[in-house]
Amino acid sequence: MSENKGRAPLAAAAVNTGTHGGRIELVSTFVRIVEAGSLTAAAEQLQTTQPTVSRRLKALEQTLGVRLIHRSTHRMRLTEDGERCYRRARELIDNWEAFESELLGAHESPEGVLRVIAPHAFGQDRLVEPLARYLNAYPNMRVEWLLHDDRAIDSFIAAGIDCAIRVGEVTDPELVSIRISEVPRIVVAAPDLLNDRPMPATPADLATMPWLALRSFYRTEVTLHHAGDGASHAVSFRPRVSTDSLYALRSACLHGLGVCVGSSWVFANDLASGRLVQLLPEWAAEPSPVSLVYRYARYYPARLKLFIDMFREALPEVVSV
Repeated sequence: MSENKGRAPLAAAAVNTGTHGGRIELVSTFVRIVEAGSLTAAAEQLQTTQPTVSRRLKALEQTLGVRLIHRSTHRMRLTEDGERCYRRARELIDNWEAFESELLGAHESPEGVLRVIAPHAFGQDRLVEPLARYLNAYPNMRVEWLLHDDRAIDSFIAAGIDCAIRVGEVTDPELVSIRISEVPRIVVAAPDLLNDRPMPATPADLATMPWLALRSFYRTEVTLHHAGDGASHAVSFRPRVSTDSLYALRSACLHGLGVCVGSSWVFANDLASGRLVQLLPEWAAEPSPVSLVYRYARYYPARLKLFIDMFREALPEVVSV
């Protein structure tokens, strides 16, 4: 009896939280607070208010009879009981989601919210069609489609991210990275830029032309590779315009401001209409890998597994232009 002194027995927890589902909600909120790093961030991810999150945390602490988090104006940290509770709570939430998925047939009709990070240009354009395909197939799902080009956003747990679509190398060993396809990168220019110049015949000829730079890929030099013999050539320049936006790069190129290298898909319609021309078609920059990225876990909910399966099938088609 003394062992339970000061703690509300589990059977009595229903008095405060109403149902087993209510207790799961309290535990789930606690896990989200820990992983998000603050009550405010947890509230944003749970799409509720900070006072609601605070009340749930207090209710869980009262139910268990222990202090889980030390809170101050500027920071919060887990107590020893909180550390122990978090480990068990994380396991409980994973098991509960697996149980729900199996019992309710969530593998056939998943419900809930999926938080996905995608690159800005790619996420606004080519990826929306497979996203629509996913939502049409599973009408009870909702997706938070977050667009970021910053490759350093790898703290999936803190950001509450389920999955990311990344263009470029993924080096974080704590993340699962499935390489799906590659984005070809080609050299293009507006016809007006070539009016008073001969068509370049070699990469060395490009160095005499005005250039645009995509800062996330190249700034003052880009290396091109020959499709036939594998030869490489580095082209150096001082760009007239430097940007971190693939769409801004395209727009500047369409205005005849310079030569640029970029993802082939973003220029496809302009090349077909003649608004842009491809220079040195036998030469291209290193293609960029496209990967699906998510954190390691013992259990993956059906909503994530189905999203990964659908995008693994769709990505090679939408990036290979």
